[in-house]
Amino acid sequence: MQRRHVPLFTAAMEPVPPLETLHGNVDHDSGDVTSWVSVCPGGLWKVQQKPTRKKSPTVSASEDGRSSSSSHSPRLGSLCRVRVRLKANVDETETPDSDEKLSVTEVTKVVGTSFPRSRDSALQLPLGDWTTLRLGEGQCDITEACLEGMRAGEKCEILLSPVGHGPVVSIPQPAEGHLPVCATVELQAFTPGMESWEMPPGEKWEWVKSHKERGGARYRSGDVWGAADSYSRGLKLLIALYGLFREQEKNGQQQNVLALCDSSNGGETQHLPSVHEFKTIKAELHSNLSLCQLKLSQPERARASASKATELEPGGAKAWYRLGQACQMVNEVEEAKRAFRKLLELQPESPAALKALKDIASKEKETNAQLGVRLSKMFS
Repeated sequence: MQRRHVPLFTAAMEPVPPLETLHGNVDHDSGDVTSWVSVCPGGLWKVQQKPTRKKSPTVSASEDGRSSSSSHSPRLGSLCRVRVRLKANVDETETPDSDEKLSVTEVTKVVGTSFPRSRDSALQLPLGDWTTLRLGEGQCDITEACLEGMRAGEKCEILLSPVGHGPVVSIPQPAEGHLPVCATVELQAFTPGMESWEMPPGEKWEWVKSHKERGGARYRSGDVWGAADSYSRGLKLLIALYGLFREQEKNGQQQNVLALCDSSNGGETQHLPSVHEFKTIKAELHSNLSLCQLKLSQPERARASASKATELEPGGAKAWYRLGQACQMVNEVEEAKRAFRKLLELQPESPAALKALKDIASKEKETNAQLGVRLSKMFS
């Protein structure tokens, strides 16, 4: 039985039980069954995937002239034409497959479907409709994880079961209303993409910026889980870019724009950000992720993220405030006071820092008074 790695976003979640404890009774004799844990806005879900149909590979050309064989799976940046349906509805409405094929060029011309993520749904896609999504944007963790191993024309069956006792997440269920939920994922066609390590540095940087912007949009809409996922994806891509800036940083060239020759794009020169901008964006991603983790009641992870942000950008007021909040929540009072005092150095009249320090002093005074009463009773 194959296993997938738990998505990066679990770095912002509660600990995930070992996969050995998560396998159900879904045809374990079949080597095609793949099992993993997916992170959704309301909690963790166990997903088991089994291919149910394969078509012979076909080759079609993309707009840039490159060929793409359906023997390969979608990669980062691939536009995927996909349909997700509940198994009960599929059984009722299933019709013979059409011989009509959608070429890669046709998929390229389709604009990615735009729709908001839901805070209480595990399957983020409109059910029953053909949808075009870009792999890597984090629209639906479950669907994207399925697509990473599928080929054009394939269809797979997935079984979804909640893990633990987190918030109830709405998935339209079969008539009997029982879990687990069975659904199908169909991949009609997709455009070429790249693995993250194959991507030119300039393209990686564009993805980092888009993840940051998408995270902000999701947070403002109330999708804290989706925002945290976007910030985590951006930080993951920055890891692969760090080596390019290390030498420049050693040479003290913090403000210089880095220029690289991209051999994969006809020798065109790529202009990457300066070391200073690189560190600033990385600090902002850590700081924003810390905010999401605070909202998701994960103070220890929020403390770690905020601490990284303050190391990268000591002048980041928001990161110091979030570090103080996280330290308060894990009862590290002295560390919290140091963070809020640092914030006051940056913003001397900060109402948030003044109130936080006042609240800490009031709580300490109350604790000392209670301790004094107990000690007096012991020796009276």
